[in-house]
Amino acid sequence: MARIAVIGAGSWGTALTHCLAGNGHDVIVWSIDSEEVDMINRSHEQKVKLPGVILPESVKATADLGEAVSDRDALVLAVPSPFTRSTARKMAPLCRYGQLIVSVAKGIEEDSLMTLSSIIKEEIPYCETAVLCGPTHAEEVGRCLPTAIVAGAERRHVAEYVQGLFMNSYLRVYTSPDVRGMEIGAALKNVVALAAGVADGLGCGDNTKAALITRGIAEIKRIGIAAGGEAETFSGLTGIGDLIVTCASMHSRNRRAGILIGKGYTPDDAMKEVKQVVEGVYSARAGMQLAEKYGQRAPIITACNDVLFSGKSPREAVMDLMMRDPAVEATSLEWKSL
Repeated sequence: MARIAVIGAGSWGTALTHCLAGNGHDVIVWSIDSEEVDMINRSHEQKVKLPGVILPESVKATADLGEAVSDRDALVLAVPSPFTRSTARKMAPLCRYGQLIVSVAKGIEEDSLMTLSSIIKEEIPYCETAVLCGPTHAEEVGRCLPTAIVAGAERRHVAEYVQGLFMNSYLRVYTSPDVRGMEIGAALKNVVALAAGVADGLGCGDNTKAALITRGIAEIKRIGIAAGGEAETFSGLTGIGDLIVTCASMHSRNRRAGILIGKGYTPDDAMKEVKQVVEGVYSARAGMQLAEKYGQRAPIITACNDVLFSGKSPREAVMDLMMRDPAVEATSLEWKSL
């Protein structure tokens, strides 16, 4: 049994709390919202963000970050990506040397273009970091439906330790050393999922969805490899796997926000309607900046930025994507004849 703190009581943090406590670990949950803390301690349920998932009575919630962090074997950082840096900064004076912190949110910081584990390392340089990524909707993990995910860390024994914390009969955990590739794939797939949602909102069909997923992973892979990730990662659970589930499911807040934008909502109104942090919006500019930094083509990510921040209509953005100059799909293949 390990002593674990889950920092963040949103849907994903709650689903992971349910998993960890069910695995027999001693789990405490931290939230900045005292109403969430009272709700979890009183009813053992996150009734707003993950209704129907009942937490074991052994789980305690607290609004005291010091109480949550103190004397824990692992800290699971589950706040939305825009709050990763500020939360890590608050945690820094409370963490011991070598403290294991598992980042489970998905995003890239716009100004610095840093991944979330890099942000944590910058704010808490004496900690040990790992990441948890993959095609994992909280609504399904909370219901104990069969799911596969990846634990990533620079050191093998750390990844295997995290694997052991989470793995059970419904959550199969793989390991990977490619933390950079995992995090870039996890962040950029949210941007493509926004585009997939916009296409749904416009009334486009399955052909469109298949094209967006396939060409979307091509963009993510180009950027990810140029930024230091490994090609195999983008063919796995944290690449194409995560992209498929986020583009196809109504559990995806990114897809839901995209659908509303496609139907005519402004990006701000769409995010208000979804009532959760739409991380693809926060990663869109960073994705385009990464593409520019590494000299990679990213037409889908660029189109998302045009719609989100430059006032271009979704229908016009689709037409611009379709009418680009003719191109070859498999650029590494050679013609046998002209």
